[in-house]
Amino acid sequence: MFESLSEKLQDVFKELRKRGKLNEADVDAAMREIRLVLLEADVHYSVVKTFVARVRERAVGIEVAKSLTPGQQVIKIVHEELVQTLGQAGHLELSGNTPHVILLVGLQGSGKTTTAAKLALHLRRQKQVPFMIAADTYRPAAVDQLVALGRQIDISVYSESGSAPPPQIATNGVQAAARANASVAIIDSAGRLQIDQEMMGELATIRDRVHPQEILLVADSMTGQEAVNIAEGFNKQVGITGLILTKVDGDARGGAAISMREVTGVPIKFLGTSEKLDGLETFDPDRLARRILQMGDILGLIERAEALEMQEEEAFELAGKLRTANFNLEDLYKQLQQAKRLGPLTQLIEMIPGLSQSVKQVSQEDVDRQLKVVEAIISSMTPEEKRHPKVLNASRRKRIAAGSGTSVQDINQLMKQFQQSQKLMKQLSRQKIPDIRGLFGQ
Repeated sequence: MFESLSEKLQDVFKELRKRGKLNEADVDAAMREIRLVLLEADVHYSVVKTFVARVRERAVGIEVAKSLTPGQQVIKIVHEELVQTLGQAGHLELSGNTPHVILLVGLQGSGKTTTAAKLALHLRRQKQVPFMIAADTYRPAAVDQLVALGRQIDISVYSESGSAPPPQIATNGVQAAARANASVAIIDSAGRLQIDQEMMGELATIRDRVHPQEILLVADSMTGQEAVNIAEGFNKQVGITGLILTKVDGDARGGAAISMREVTGVPIKFLGTSEKLDGLETFDPDRLARRILQMGDILGLIERAEALEMQEEEAFELAGKLRTANFNLEDLYKQLQQAKRLGPLTQLIEMIPGLSQSVKQVSQEDVDRQLKVVEAIISSMTPEEKRHPKVLNASRRKRIAAGSGTSVQDINQLMKQFQQSQKLMKQLSRQKIPDIRGLFGQ
């Protein structure tokens, strides 16, 4: 959803990189452009004002003046201040006696019910024992939807028939979770089309009865500036402890994600990255800032692979090859097979440093077609050719083209793109990449 914001920021940064030295006028011009870009992206005006002021103060200071690459230094400052604006990394407060209670709140249509199932699946992968409670008795089929989702992921769901009020259902549900020895109880509360006193009163009653450790506002990131008002309303009247932004894979302008945390002071804890039940990502401000500024997110890519129960040895091998830029066509083919399960390929490409620009040039349909061509070409290679692409001379390329039903031009294009990727990975290898052993608890 940050595509437009990223593109326009890159235009500003491009101008900064052209200049050998920056004077105060150059910085002011860049700050004006950044201000306009953020406002167009639906970032709250008060957030824009303080953000630009912080960046400008540092950019005209000694740290840029003494830098050998002032333009790059300003970009570094923007990244650091963006991380500060986005706040701390997502972390659930799960202390005290079990079951730990998480209450999901939000407006109707924000995706609470699906998010409840996503969160339950996420927690099970964290070695928790989740339990879901269907307390939305107002929306038609909401209870049935949660029960069906629970059946799909094999997680228990508590529901009641009849006309029991939601606070009573929530209370009975938490008691049922305790009897089932669940470690976490997730309550799917009812939403409304807009904030009203009846809704808030009911949520306050649920809160006072079950004493949740977390009250998470599930907000549709595509609602733009209104999402900020919604977050402020819930926080003021119920007291939320965190945010879950849904539909971040949509075409929203992205300002809500930057604004909501800053305006409310409430941390973003999760991002809904797809409609699939594994499409919930723990919020990390540095990684999100890197995506916005088109710096990539290699750690996120590795975590997606790990979440799909990729073998630990394969994950270590992949991480090592990414670190040393030593991956080959055989590795590429394996990762393309995994990519079919990881989500839309355009999302994955955006996570690789330097490749986000290429996403804008094609649609997802174009990517799918190209993926089939790549698979056909690599499948027609010998093991030696996959592992050592440099041996692909003209006669070998003709043979591969005939065997894959493609052309020599297709093979030449693939090799050119592959070589460019290797160059990018070599550049990345000079940077510090997080050790993935932490993902396996080592």
